[in-house]
Amino acid sequence: MALLEIRDLKKYFPAAAGVLGRAKEHVKAIDGVSLDVEDGETVGLVGESGCGKTTLGRCIVRLIEPSSGTVTFEGRDLSSLSEPAMRDMRRKMQIIFQDPYASLNPRMRVGEIIGEGLRIHGLAKGRDLKERVLELLARVGLRGEYFGRYPHEFSGGQRQRIGIARALAVNAKFIVADEAVSALDVSIQAQILNMLLDLQQELGLTYLFISHDLRVVEHVSDRVAVMYLGKIIEVAPAGKLYSVSQHPYTQALLSAVPVPDPSRKGTRTVLQGDVPSPINPPPGCSFHPRCPFALERCAEEEPRLEFDGQHGVACHVFGPGGKK
Repeated sequence: MALLEIRDLKKYFPAAAGVLGRAKEHVKAIDGVSLDVEDGETVGLVGESGCGKTTLGRCIVRLIEPSSGTVTFEGRDLSSLSEPAMRDMRRKMQIIFQDPYASLNPRMRVGEIIGEGLRIHGLAKGRDLKERVLELLARVGLRGEYFGRYPHEFSGGQRQRIGIARALAVNAKFIVADEAVSALDVSIQAQILNMLLDLQQELGLTYLFISHDLRVVEHVSDRVAVMYLGKIIEVAPAGKLYSVSQHPYTQALLSAVPVPDPSRKGTRTVLQGDVPSPINPPPGCSFHPRCPFALERCAEEEPRLEFDGQHGVACHVFGPGGKK
């Protein structure tokens, strides 16, 4: 059994109100996502802005309540848990937010920010709490003298380290890293990524690593899932996805990744048209209006995510059994 199992998860947000305030339309932010995350692995989640990556991450830890579907962690259905039971479960499931400037309370000192979870869950108090916070600061590469300082006194990279220490404070087992390095300079990104990998080895952590940067995801992930318009359209081991991706959308994303060698010129795949509205997605395959290989069937029948070994593709043309 996987550590985390997501089955047919959906999240619809009301977009327009009709008579008596009832929603007439909904934004289908997540539209039937199924995904497993094994204990100790890192699953990368990539896709264009607005495809539903962040919403999925927040639904997993129930910062946002899903519209339907199930999230099972360590064999327990999170949707069936009471508030006290979910509070206890959150000790094992934490999130690192994208913006290190907005995710820390400016009125709280660093020691209070990191120690808040310890205090709420009754894990430590007094001198023990301070010693635990100082230990966490050292683990993420910050000095103990920062204990009494405020967030505005730190750089973006230092703030993100504080956010990571906060996630580690309650001995989390699973962490959603939501664009954890996208707001940082490239040199700082590398430091934070290497630290996250070291922490995973030391503490046995499991990550869902959300990013729009495919280079970053390749560096940290064991497997990669690709989202488009609220659905997962391809998932495979990282090495396989980057070398033999099959879905046309995945290939277009990979073709846009800069190559750090001016003598090598890759072939860029430019998609036509705009991303369809998540309020009124196209019938059949949601990608078919932009796909150069679309068949008549693609406009009529939604493809399922079918697997050939560990490689899953939702495509009538390039998926398992498709007409290549």
